[in-house]
Amino acid sequence: MKWFTCTPVAFGGGEDFFCRDSGLLSRGFRAIGVESRAVMPGERKPEDLDELIRTDAANLESTSWWESHGLDGVVLYAWGRPKFRRVAEAIHRAGIRLVLNQDSRGMVSPRCGLKNWLASEKVVSGLGRVPGAWWKYAASVGRGLSVGLLATDPLRARHLRHGDRIAAVSPRAAEHYRALCRNYIGEDVGKRVCCIPHPVSPDFHPGDGTRERRVVAVGRWDDELQKRSSLLMATFERLLKKDAAVGIDLIGDTPDKFNEWRAHLPRDHGQRVTLHGRITPDRIVDLLQRARIIYCSSAFESFHIASAEGLCTGCTVVSSRSICLPSFEWFLSEGDGRFAETDDAAGHAAAIVDEMAAWDAGGRDPHDIAHRWAGRLHAPRVAQQVLGLFEDEDAGGKEGRIAGALR
Repeated sequence: MKWFTCTPVAFGGGEDFFCRDSGLLSRGFRAIGVESRAVMPGERKPEDLDELIRTDAANLESTSWWESHGLDGVVLYAWGRPKFRRVAEAIHRAGIRLVLNQDSRGMVSPRCGLKNWLASEKVVSGLGRVPGAWWKYAASVGRGLSVGLLATDPLRARHLRHGDRIAAVSPRAAEHYRALCRNYIGEDVGKRVCCIPHPVSPDFHPGDGTRERRVVAVGRWDDELQKRSSLLMATFERLLKKDAAVGIDLIGDTPDKFNEWRAHLPRDHGQRVTLHGRITPDRIVDLLQRARIIYCSSAFESFHIASAEGLCTGCTVVSSRSICLPSFEWFLSEGDGRFAETDDAAGHAAAIVDEMAAWDAGGRDPHDIAHRWAGRLHAPRVAQQVLGLFEDEDAGGKEGRIAGALR
């Protein structure tokens, strides 16, 4: 059996690429005995690994190029974007099973539900919390209700029709895509929508160490609009006052304001905050294996791989509840953390304090948490889920393939 993954954007092809998303899924296929490589356009880069195929962008739109590889399937990470529809069409015409990964919250069009779409646009634009966001919101809504409905949506529909399966990364996002497909593209396409999460490396496991009274946060902290670093700092200030023993690990590029913030904290508070900057995955694993909680301050995320990695190492999750954070409904559906009651520093800090109390009371088992989530999110398991989408077709021959296409 032979499955490729493909990203039609010329990212770097080094170890960082193969630690997540399409690169990591390709490794997941190989881990279960399926021949696999990742495909990207562009000239080969010095850091590219041998498990990557580089090719001209034109080849990705060539049916004969895809046919030449003798593939059973491709997972295409192209976000359903109209500009990449010809890549999907070429794979489809080659007779290769095609899974269209949708790395998205699911609110991609007013056709998903106008009320929810407008609410999502408010959050993403920063309306009510970022100066001047009103104009960004108005422009985004204007585009969505004009160019979006008249041009983008029809081209997106052509893209999605080529998929044997349309894979959203969370159950709630899958619901949004089903609504889009059934209301606009067609009932048959809506039946192809499924949930296939982003993979997590098997390196993220609970370990055997003792869980310390620590909270981890991972992010691109220079992105205030999405990651809300100001909210994070205000939340941690309150947390450090409420819990005299808690330690905080901040991972990711840290802008100057983080160093200034920590320097202005009371001495005993600042000593309990560690700014790690960008660190290697193995060091992230070590920190998560020591910690109890992974905290997400984001206003919006398509998936939030850091929280998924935290669950696979046995941490619980704290975040806000939002239509723009659909994965967290799933992450917290079995009691593996909690939502903040209010989306502000007081509410977030209170949620972390309450979650830490649940650990103190023996209400959290990191090995149980990790076992359940690794079974869903580790890359080999996600690869198995992709193959499982076509079990009925494989078992039923031609009739099964027809039925599977309508599932």
